[in-house]
Order: sequence, then C-alpha cells, then structure tokens
Amino acid sequence: MHDHVAPRPGPRGPWTALRGPSAGSRAVRRPSRPPAARGGTPGGGRGGPPRGTVLGGLRTLHTRARRAWDRPLTAYYLILGGSLLILVLGLVMVYSASQIKALQSGLAPTYFFRKQLLAAAIGAVLLLVAARTPVKLLRALAYPLLAGTVFLLVLVQVPGIGETINGNTNWISLGGPFQAQPSEFAKLAVVLWGADLLARKQSKKLLTQWKHLLVPLVPVTFVLLGLIMVGGDMGTTVVLTAVLLGLLWVAGAPTRLFSSVIGVTAALAFLFIKTSANRMSRLACIGATDPGANDQCWQAVHGIYALANGGWFGAGLGASVEKWGELPEPHTDFIFAITGEELGLAGTLSVLALFAALGYAGIRVAGRTEDPFVRYAAGAVTTWITAQAVVNIGAVLGLLPIAGVPLPLFSYGGSALLPTMFAIGLLIAFARDEPGARAALAMRQPGVRWKTMRRRVKKRPSGER
Repeated sequence: MHDHVAPRPGPRGPWTALRGPSAGSRAVRRPSRPPAARGGTPGGGRGGPPRGTVLGGLRTLHTRARRAWDRPLTAYYLILGGSLLILVLGLVMVYSASQIKALQSGLAPTYFFRKQLLAAAIGAVLLLVAARTPVKLLRALAYPLLAGTVFLLVLVQVPGIGETINGNTNWISLGGPFQAQPSEFAKLAVVLWGADLLARKQSKKLLTQWKHLLVPLVPVTFVLLGLIMVGGDMGTTVVLTAVLLGLLWVAGAPTRLFSSVIGVTAALAFLFIKTSANRMSRLACIGATDPGANDQCWQAVHGIYALANGGWFGAGLGASVEKWGELPEPHTDFIFAITGEELGLAGTLSVLALFAALGYAGIRVAGRTEDPFVRYAAGAVTTWITAQAVVNIGAVLGLLPIAGVPLPLFSYGGSALLPTMFAIGLLIAFARDEPGARAALAMRQPGVRWKTMRRRVKKRPSGER
C-alpha cells in the first residue's frame, strides 16, 4: 500500500505528493475543474465578460473610473484643475487674439495681455482668500457686499462718473486705463446674500411658504436687474436672472411658483427687447449666414467663419485671419471663435469639456453638503458660470443672440475675472468640506503618512518586522 501524505497548499492550488514504486517522491498538480464546474464564466468573473476580451477591458476601465469618480477629492481636483486650465488657456488666447487689436489702437502688442495677467494675479489672491475664509465670515460679508453693489450701480448713472462703452453705461473709471463694471460684482452679491437669506429662512422652516421663498429675494434682485438695465447691459441681466432661478431651484421652489417667476422674467425680457432696435437686430441675427443689410449681422457671421476656418485642429496658434479687423471683439465676446480658428474643433471641445467638468463638480458639491448656505451658494455659483458660458458660446455658434457677456475665466476683462475667481475660491472651499475630503487632504500632507506608519509599527509585537 502507498503511504498517504497530507496535501500542501501551493501557489496556484492544492498539491498532492505521490510515492511511486520506483520513482521516489514527486509533486503532481491536481487538475483543475473547468470554469463552468466552478460556477463562473470563462473569464473568471461572476457573470461578466471574459477578462481578455474588449468588453472585459471596458468593464474594468469603467469600474476603475467609477471608483476614482466617487473619491472624496474628485470635486476638489476638478474645480481647482479645471478652473486653472481654463484660466491659463484663456491667457494664451487673449495674448493671441488681442495683438492686432492693440496694434490697430496704437498700443503695444502685449497691452491687453499684461492687463489680463495683472487681473489674474489679483484674482488668484482673491481665490486664496475665498478658499480660506470661514463660512461665518462669508455670511457676514453678504449684506455689506450687496449694499456696496447697489451704491456703485446707482453711482454709474451719475453724469460725469459713469462711462459709456459700446453703447452701455455700466462702467466707472478708476484712473488711467482701468475701469470697473459694478454689474459684474452684482452676481457675487446675489450669490452670497441670497444663499444667506435662504439658509436663515430654512433654519426657521419658513421656505414651505411661498411668500417667504420669494420675498425679499425676488424684489431685491429685480431692483438690481433694473439698475443694470438702465445702463443697457442685457447680457449681465440674463446671467443674473439665471442666478436667481438657480437659487429658487436649489431651494426647492414648487413647479408652479418656479414657472411663474420664469413667466414674469420672460415677459419683462420680451418688453425690453421689443422696445430696443439694437436688441431686435441682435435677435434677428440668430442663425444668420449673411451679414445682411447694413452689415447688422457682421459680427455673428464672421464668428461662424472663424470656426469654419479652424477645421479639426485649427490653423495654428496666432494664425487667425478673422482677428485682423474682421471680427470686432476677438479677445472679449468672441474669443471662443478665435480659439476655434486657431485650435480647431479639438480646442473648442477641450474648453467645453473643462466647463462641463466644472459644472459637474459644482453640482456634486451642492448635492453632498449638509450646510444649507453652502448648498445654495454652490448651486448659485455653478448656475452663474455655466449659464454665462452657455450664453457666450451660444452667441458665437449663432444659436443665441449676441448678449455681450464674456466667457468666464477665459475672455479679456478684469471686472468679470475678479468676482469669478472669488466665486471659484468659494467652490474650492466648499469642496474641501465634502464628507471625507478634509481627512483625505490631511493624509496627503508631508509627514502624516510616515507618522501613521510609525504608530502602526510600534503596536506590533517585538521581534516582528
């Protein structure tokens, strides 16, 4: 009889030692059962495609992407990385698109770029301040910021103080070549003040009553809209209206109430457009393919020409033709068209993807927080940036009327860049407070992981390594 030896575990399965009559001991691997006998699939998974196939690889990639997407710091990195990429690419395109405009005005070719770079540096400081400011202090600043914005909007309409640029009286001279546009700061004021107002009312359980949901949020915002419209700035009015609707949406306004506010806003917008020949002409240029009589659609059509000239990968950085006097605002309202001409469809889709990532991250921050003020502020900031991007890009594509709003973080204009970067700082601060995000950031600080491992080593019995 043969001696029986207990099986030994091997690296890939159970092994059995058998002693033959003349060959001595040798190890023989027990044949494994087919995948079907083990209840699995040919790829070793549970009900999924084989690992070596294309479907298996796609499923693995999807699983890994989903796990990375659900990490606590995903929104933080999307906001920080996405906004910085948009800002840097915008600086490059401002430099490229504004050189000819500066030379035609008798200025240095880097004139507009240097001003935008200075505004970006100041905006970076504001971003860091907003990212480090406690929520209590932000809420305390809401009312002073709103009062200061109303004062400046009234001051703009005082003769001798306000300046008229491109038909809009919405500017205040700061001395030399610098001007400020108070209507841009009105967006930030409504975000902070509206979020604080709704958060205080929610703490008292008053938002279930329609009058507390609308008053004083809607009347005060309409006062700001009226002051802005006195200066003729229809584009900023549209964006500020979107911020108001975003606040009401996040606050959970009933559908009937929400629809009523939209209806009143649409009726007022129709009235303002109908009573202005300039706005009616812009509305008539939607989808235009010909400049028309008196070249009223010249800017809209040449924006389409710029995109068409770019093709798939563009004519090359700095090689735009439309910026040589054909496109009136190549570095401000129509910088997206110059981007399409020089960087092609690939460049424009990259910009759209960055804004989409920024919008998703803002929605995620608003949806995951437990602080009502953070939820309302994050939702309003996200609405502000995405709505303004849609209005600008829609005008360049000929799908919307030209509203005269810059592309956030991208177009030239310090008055628009500074409050936008402060708002991005708010989103960064809110993203750091997501569940698990603060602990994950603490683990990434230098020395934290080493100390953690050191504590673990001390808990082991002596002699173990």
